[in-house]
Amino acid sequence: MNRQDTYNKWGEIATQKNKVDPKFYHFYRVKRGLRNADGTGVLAGLTTVSQVRGYEKRDEEIVPVEGRLFYRGIDIKDLIEGFEQEKRFGFDETVYLLLFGKLPSEEELAEFAGVMGELRTLPLNFPRDVLQTFRTRDVMNALTRSMLTLYSIDEQADELSVPNQVRQAMELISKINTLVPYAYYSMRQAFFNESLIIHSPDPKLCAAGNFLRLLRPNTEFTELEAKTLDVALILHADHGGGNNSTFTMRVTTSTMTDFYSSAAAALGSLKGPLHGGASGRVASMMANIRDTVGLDSSDTALRDYLFKILRGESYDKQGKLYGLGHAVYTLSDPRAEILREYARKLAKEKGREDEFNLFQRVETIGREAVLEHKNNPAMTVSSNVDFYSGFVYDCLGIPQELYTPLFAVARMVGWSAHRLELMSTSSKLMRPAYKSLGKDVPYIPMNQRVTGQSEDRTPSLPGHYS
Repeated sequence: MNRQDTYNKWGEIATQKNKVDPKFYHFYRVKRGLRNADGTGVLAGLTTVSQVRGYEKRDEEIVPVEGRLFYRGIDIKDLIEGFEQEKRFGFDETVYLLLFGKLPSEEELAEFAGVMGELRTLPLNFPRDVLQTFRTRDVMNALTRSMLTLYSIDEQADELSVPNQVRQAMELISKINTLVPYAYYSMRQAFFNESLIIHSPDPKLCAAGNFLRLLRPNTEFTELEAKTLDVALILHADHGGGNNSTFTMRVTTSTMTDFYSSAAAALGSLKGPLHGGASGRVASMMANIRDTVGLDSSDTALRDYLFKILRGESYDKQGKLYGLGHAVYTLSDPRAEILREYARKLAKEKGREDEFNLFQRVETIGREAVLEHKNNPAMTVSSNVDFYSGFVYDCLGIPQELYTPLFAVARMVGWSAHRLELMSTSSKLMRPAYKSLGKDVPYIPMNQRVTGQSEDRTPSLPGHYS
């Protein structure tokens, strides 16, 4: 038996002995995924950083409402509209708002943006020693390793005072903006023999402009490109404390571990395809739809193909239309509504209006198809921010390998804000309960054990429930 066969054998044993029958979750009223029976999240904490409103509860019934997102009490639509009217980039201002709980004055913003710009430069030889020496095909893994390496060169890495946490937050928010393009080109050079492109950050540029400068071989970008990416970063900066990666940041922070370890844990959570990979799945699905039915197909042909996807007959056979539906939003996702308009402008600049129109048609027809397929009168379906983000990134020339890392560039802000909130408020260790289903069994001496056989440890429900 070769080594892989051995691992397969052990894998079968592990699967058999570790699987828990779903009936036990129901009997013990375990809220799987930390979700209530009606799909809402279990209340696990309090926060003032941001708020997501996707429904209302009236007499214990969920009532769908138009979605709204608030950063420190300010509606995200009002925030972005303010940046648009005053014709300025807003990401640094959003960072200030989420970290410190208020909008900065002109003087405060100038000082803050200046420091953030200076902090984007990585330590001397960091790209060579970390990104190019220890190679990985996954940029998210490179970012996680980079977080822990930055810990090793921070002389105050374990200092938990709030001022030091603020310093570390600003460092990580700034440096991850530079790390992502550097890690990408290091990966492409190592595994695909492409040119290693390393531009120096420009401290005078906004966060979006700096990212595009580092990613583009010629460092050039248009104002609309930078503005669109700026808005995308703002929209992804935070989304309440209950999303998986932010919850991971809060759980690890509750142990009083260092900032870098918590950031690495949050990155590991975001890397999971069920959390941070949605925009990539939408992009792949839309490419499949475009190649199968074409940009100019009739609504009937498009509808028929979407139903094939929903029935698990086409695309990835998972029976899902990615980018449609959300765990909290019901009637609409405000982030999707904002990004849709920027996608429209960008599509016009890039000559890709036909593709954008296909997205709109899939959004409209797909929502109707999902409702008909589910046959649930109480169900609501709206497009989410991931539906358009992949198209926007593609128009910006951002490769799909960077969709989740770019999410991390934005979400590092929310992670940092939630960490500062916990460090300023409470040191209570998070420790939920788990019920053991294991039976008490006797120890078996070695000479009485039989290869391939094991004692029955299958749990059973009490009394007649078995």
